[in-house]
Amino acid sequence: MNPTHIDHAADAESFIANAERTQWHDQALWFVRAKRDRAVWAVPEWEQLRSLGAQIKRHTLAHLAEYLARFETEALRRGIHVHWARDADEHNRIVLEILRQRGVSRVVKSKSMLTEECHLNPFLERHGIEVVDTDLGERIVQLRQEPPSHIVLPAIHIKRQEVGETFHRHLGTDAGATDPGYLAEAARGHLRDKFMAAQAGITGVNFAVAETGGVVVCTNEGNADMGISLPPLHIACLGIEKLIPRWADLAVFTRLLARNATGQPITTYTSHFQGPIPGGELHYVLVDNGRGTLRADDEYRESLCCIRCGACLNTCPVYRRSGGYSYHATIPGPIGSVLNAAQDPKTFYTLPYACSLCGSCADVCPVKIPLDQQLLHLRGKIAAKRYLPLWKRLLMKTTSFVMQRTWLYSLAGRLARWWLPKLPRFLIYNRLNAWGNQREIPQFPRQSFRELYRKRQQHEQ
Repeated sequence: MNPTHIDHAADAESFIANAERTQWHDQALWFVRAKRDRAVWAVPEWEQLRSLGAQIKRHTLAHLAEYLARFETEALRRGIHVHWARDADEHNRIVLEILRQRGVSRVVKSKSMLTEECHLNPFLERHGIEVVDTDLGERIVQLRQEPPSHIVLPAIHIKRQEVGETFHRHLGTDAGATDPGYLAEAARGHLRDKFMAAQAGITGVNFAVAETGGVVVCTNEGNADMGISLPPLHIACLGIEKLIPRWADLAVFTRLLARNATGQPITTYTSHFQGPIPGGELHYVLVDNGRGTLRADDEYRESLCCIRCGACLNTCPVYRRSGGYSYHATIPGPIGSVLNAAQDPKTFYTLPYACSLCGSCADVCPVKIPLDQQLLHLRGKIAAKRYLPLWKRLLMKTTSFVMQRTWLYSLAGRLARWWLPKLPRFLIYNRLNAWGNQREIPQFPRQSFRELYRKRQQHEQ
C-alpha cells in the first residue's frame, strides 16, 4: 500500500548511508550494463531489431482490442480457460477462486512482476494458501519478507553474507556459510521439496501471441517449467500489454530481451505453452489495472511497450546509487518512474524529479521508449497540478527568473565564482545541507565561458 506520497530522496538516504553497499550495488549493475553492451555490439542489425520491435509493439497497442479478442478465441480453441480482471483486486479474487475450486493449498510461483504488482502472495497467504517463489532471487527476498528491488535481479541489493544468514535461519545451512555453490545447492534441495508437494503452478508471461493463443515464459533457472510440469493446474497471469500479433514476431523479441537484460544471446529456458498438459488445466488471467487508461494517454502510451528487460535500471545513475526500495513501487527505475507517476502523479511526484535526464535509459531501451522525454513531460504535468512543495516551486520560479535574464544570469555566475570559494567549509558541508552529503563543489574558473569567448573574438580581430 502506497503512502499519501513518497519522497524518493529521503527514502534513498538509508541506502546511500552505507557507502560500501552503494558502491557495490552501483558496480554490480554497471557490470550487467557492460555485458549488455558487448552482447548488443555483436549483432550488426541491432538498431534495426530495436526499430522493428518498437514498430510491432506500437502497432499492437494501436489495435489492442482486436488482438486481445483474437488471443482469447485462439486460447479457448486450444482448451485454455481465459479470465479478465479490471484491477489487482479482481485478479487476486479470480486466482483464489480457481485454487479454491480445486482444493489447492500449496502453490509454486515463478517470477511475475504482475503478481507482485497485485500483491498476490500476501493475499493468498491470508486465505490459507502457501505460495513459494521458485526463482532463486525471488525466494531469497521472500524469505527475508522483502519485495524485489529489481525487475530482473530481485536480490541484487543483498550480499552473499546476508544470503548465508537468511538460509541459515530458514533452511538450516551452516552458520557463516557464504559459498555460492553451497548456498545454491541448499536452495535447490529446499525448492525440490516444494515442487514435489505443489498442487498448482503460477507463472508470469513474457509474451502472448494473438495468432496462436499461446504464451512464452523466459527464465534462466528452469523453475517455471518445473513448477507447471508436475502439478495439474497452471495459472498464467499477464498484463494486457504483453501481447504481440504473430508467432513470427517472437524472433525479434527473444533476440532483444536476453541481450538487453543480462547480456545473453537468449535465456536458458524459453518455454512455449500452447495448451494444458494432458489431464491438466491452463488458465490465463489477463489484467488491465490502469493499462487501458495509460493506453489512452498520448504522452505515456509508449511506456506500455516495455518488455521488462531491466536495462534502463542497470544504466540509470540514480537507480544504481539509490536502490529499488526508494521508489516504493513494484517497477522501480526510469520505466517505473514513468508508469507510476503517469498513473498516480500525486503519490509519485518525486520520481520524475529524481531523474538526471541523462537519456541513457532511452538509449538502451530495446523498443525505443523515450523515457527521458516522458519524465520531462511528467515534471511539467506535476508542476501544473501544484503537487510540488511550496519551497521547491519558489526555488524553481527564482531559478527560471534568473535564467531568463542574461544580465542577471551573468551577475549570478560572477558572484558565485567570487563568493562561494571564500565561504567557510562548514557552511556548505553540514547536516542541514543534504546536497553536500556526497558532493564536492568543483574549483570555479576565474572567467566565465562568455568572458573567454569575448576575449577570443577580440584577439582574432
